Amino acid sequence: MSDLLWEKPGVKVDASIQAFLAGDDVLLDREFFLHDIHASKAHAQGLKRIGILGDEELSGLLRELDTLAADFRSGGFVLDAQYEDSHSAIEARLTERLGDAGRKIHTGRSRNDQVLVATRLWLKDKLSTLHFICKDIAQAALQRADVEAQLPMPGYTHLQRAVVSSAGMWWAGWAEAFIDNAERAQQTRHWIDANPLGTAAGYGVNLALDRDHTTQLLGFARLQVSPPYAQLSRGKFEMAALEALSSAMLDLRRLAWDLSLFTSAEFGFVILPPQYTTGSSIMPNKRNPDVIELMRGSYASVAAARCEIEQLLSLPSGYHRDLQISKGALVHGFGKGLVALALLPDLLGNLQWRAERMQAALEPSMYATDLAVDLAKQGVPFRDAYQQAADPAHWPEGDPAASLSARVSPGSAADLRLATLQHRLASLD
Repeated sequence: MSDLLWEKPGVKVDASIQAFLAGDDVLLDREFFLHDIHASKAHAQGLKRIGILGDEELSGLLRELDTLAADFRSGGFVLDAQYEDSHSAIEARLTERLGDAGRKIHTGRSRNDQVLVATRLWLKDKLSTLHFICKDIAQAALQRADVEAQLPMPGYTHLQRAVVSSAGMWWAGWAEAFIDNAERAQQTRHWIDANPLGTAAGYGVNLALDRDHTTQLLGFARLQVSPPYAQLSRGKFEMAALEALSSAMLDLRRLAWDLSLFTSAEFGFVILPPQYTTGSSIMPNKRNPDVIELMRGSYASVAAARCEIEQLLSLPSGYHRDLQISKGALVHGFGKGLVALALLPDLLGNLQWRAERMQAALEPSMYATDLAVDLAKQGVPFRDAYQQAADPAHWPEGDPAASLSARVSPGSAADLRLATLQHRLASLD
């Protein structure tokens, strides 16, 4: 490991203690490294504006930071155990290439300032990705809802057959859910879009940093004004981002549960695209819905990440090293969640219904609610209509098309209002 900035003369650094302190930082910081470089470029330009750097020093720093980013992308530079973290790696590389100019890059910063900015930029990117994936999922569901608006299928409450429903209603439900999820990701991204660069360790520095300028350079919507609040927001903003992801993952979990049931032999309503199934290692007659099962399970990783960060935040104000642990949870949660969600649009676009199995699952009892409402429309008090419709002797064989066409309340099978949902989806950036 390179020399530590904070190392004191006469104090021996214990290797095992230092390994504990560093944790997985070097590995985790590979996620944030390019963002750290981006923020370092903005900081260097800010230092030039207040006279800490000269023109040639700034030019050299920007050139070498761009080179370092290119080397990292190509594999020519590897962030590994010789460095304490991404920040020390950047400073070491710049010092190696530029001497004293490289040593100046840390002026007016703390390592906590650096990780705050890098993770904040990373979170903005991840929330943008979440937003667009959710939009893709919603669009796939809307397209299927339009085509299969009147395809009859059983509707369930309490896992029991309840009423006649339609594939259009099933699809529209997921479409609106993921429109909401896309909007929440967008709103959360806007909420966390605040620049902490220049807050140092939470108390500012004795330099007239042009924080408004770096806010513009880094593309933040606003300045995070208070240095103490920059510290208070660490973990709080990460939890909010994970909560936005959790909303989508909860819907994914329930959708995957539907598909797990619908693909079973007992239901037999759905055929998955073959690439979404795997063969059994011992039962040659089976194809297993492993992808949807892992989709269903992926919520656990996101929930665990949020819980881990929440448990770290039982702290007084100010910076604490405990917060370092939040990076692992953040990377793990978004790593699992976004990968699972990204598979969903193609799955939704290509699954096949087995219409004959869904038709066969429709039974006379599922028209009882229609009968009760029809009697009420004729003037029978609903309590009496309910009692009459509860008698199996009054249950007709039923016509699923007629049942669906009579379901005229807004959002129901005869009035899905897909255009309203499509307009709302299109209005999201």
